[in-house]
Amino acid sequence: MYTPYKATVDNITKHDRPFAGYLYGCFGINRVYKNQQILNTSVQVGVIGSNSYAKELQEFIHDIYGFKKAVGWEYQIKNAFALNFNAEYLKTILKTEKNNFDITWTSNFNLGTVYTNMSTGFNARIGLKPLQKLSNSIAFNTSLNNEQNNSFREVESFFYIKPMLRYAAYDATLQGSFLNKASLVTKELVPLVFDVELGLRLTVNRFNFGYAFRYNTNKSNDLRFTYGHKYGSITINYLLY
Repeated sequence: MYTPYKATVDNITKHDRPFAGYLYGCFGINRVYKNQQILNTSVQVGVIGSNSYAKELQEFIHDIYGFKKAVGWEYQIKNAFALNFNAEYLKTILKTEKNNFDITWTSNFNLGTVYTNMSTGFNARIGLKPLQKLSNSIAFNTSLNNEQNNSFREVESFFYIKPMLRYAAYDATLQGSFLNKASLVTKELVPLVFDVELGLRLTVNRFNFGYAFRYNTNKSNDLRFTYGHKYGSITINYLLY
């Protein structure tokens, strides 16, 4: 769900980015290799536009919390079929002998009717305890416990920083879909975006927790605020086995 700088902007000339919704289902396969490499591939199928029910979802949320009614959704990006492919490659390129610091090279590639972009960067971890391998760490959502390889889930606690540089060629939530060019509000894409994430992850028994701060530079031109986008996230997961 995307809105202009405020969801209550009814004047179309003040929409610094389009209202847009994206609803999809995803199927992915994660491949973990013995030489500390990971290749993740996935496909997303769905819709953008009013058929995503983003407007209805936002109205429901605003009603729960007593926020002002969102207006301007009639100018949202028009309906279009969504099909996107994603590939992610990770490889550990540096680690210390004491196993309390490592760097993993990370690259992503997206191609489809919603997003087409590529990004590269690294994930640096500083362990408060010995770091776990790529194949068995909450940092990479892996859990390949294997008695034959003597690989077991252990307690983890680490800080991390993940800077990424992304080149975007296409974003239907900003530019409108090439499958439906009837959108009234569209914006020009900023092709080069810098994104950085830093935070803390830790495990407690089968639970793992995380807090992250994220910042990215502007993704489009003519935004009301030109100092980028800042937000935080809290993660709570439970490992079933």
